[in-house]
Amino acid sequence: MKLLHTADWHLGKRLDAFSRFDEQRQVLDEIVGIADAEDVDAVLVAGDLFDTLHPTAEATELLYSTLCRLSANGTRAVVAIAGNHDSPERIDVPDSMARTCGILCVGFPNADIKPYRTPEDLHTLRLDRGLAELKLPRCEAPLRLLLTPYANELRLKTFLGTEAPDAALREVLAAHWRHLADAYCDDAGVNLLMTHLFFVPASGEVPEEPDGERSILHVGGASAVYAADVPPQIQYVALGHLHRFQTIAEQPCPVVYSSSPLAYSFAEAGQTK
Repeated sequence: MKLLHTADWHLGKRLDAFSRFDEQRQVLDEIVGIADAEDVDAVLVAGDLFDTLHPTAEATELLYSTLCRLSANGTRAVVAIAGNHDSPERIDVPDSMARTCGILCVGFPNADIKPYRTPEDLHTLRLDRGLAELKLPRCEAPLRLLLTPYANELRLKTFLGTEAPDAALREVLAAHWRHLADAYCDDAGVNLLMTHLFFVPASGEVPEEPDGERSILHVGGASAVYAADVPPQIQYVALGHLHRFQTIAEQPCPVVYSSSPLAYSFAEAGQTK
């Protein structure tokens, strides 16, 4: 099974007074080209699809047309989640239409994911709050995805079933992911976690958030999540939020920020995208 992990498109973002729209259109063309050339089975878009809660019509059209092209007429799974720049309601809006093309758009961590089947037999198998198990047309093994779109700490706790003020967010998330992994993730399938959160190493230097990015790391690090919070059944963690490509941890599996496809601030000028 071959997967393409991307994130942080920030469609509609400007650099001061300068539009980046032409660059964004070109780089999304490149991403579609990579998906086709590599003949991938699924594309994961880990949040911050838009740059603002109210994107322009041209940014919205570019997103929908790109997701449709990535789906390759319903033969390839495309899964996109909301980031901290996105309106979760807006990400959810196209879901009913998108599912007919094998595109799954998830705005909320407690989303009630609906079943679908494309004419090419890409379809859902088992669904739960925050989990989708997909049967891909060319793959014998199913793809299990634990999906946690961005929400602030209070909303995440509420969505995931606790409002206890003394419960650390990482404990709540770890319990939620462990419950789903124990129920659905065995070694007969490919098991992934996709989220838009701030993951940090258990020790060592904390990675910097992008220059100009809305911080999601609260005072005291309450919103930071560790690789140790990932269930042992998970084989890859697809992250969005940090704009530099980096592997936060290798254990219990690779925990990876894919990077933004373009440099979105002067601080990112030296980064390879």
